[in-house]
Amino acid sequence: MSVDNTQARTREEYKKDKHDADQNKQVKVEKADAAPNPNKRIRIRLIPIWLRLLLLVVFIFVSVVAGAAVGYGMLGGGKIADVFKESTWTHVLDLVDKK
Repeated sequence: MSVDNTQARTREEYKKDKHDADQNKQVKVEKADAAPNPNKRIRIRLIPIWLRLLLLVVFIFVSVVAGAAVGYGMLGGGKIADVFKESTWTHVLDLVDKK
């Protein structure tokens, strides 16, 4: 399909050209008796999925702890070390549960 350079192509024309190219490629593959493709890339993950999930959990935990320390210690006016005490959290829960 030839198109003037002055004429804009539509998305449908691009899709049709791609579909035609895919059809031609399939015909060539069928004629080659489905020989294995030596150029096919095999993806080897740098970081395995299980390690990604573990890192995600660790980063979330660190973010929550850092956020609580900044929020309670710097913004709230308390001592940063107090955020790690059980008495602080029981007091916070008592304030939330108070009706």
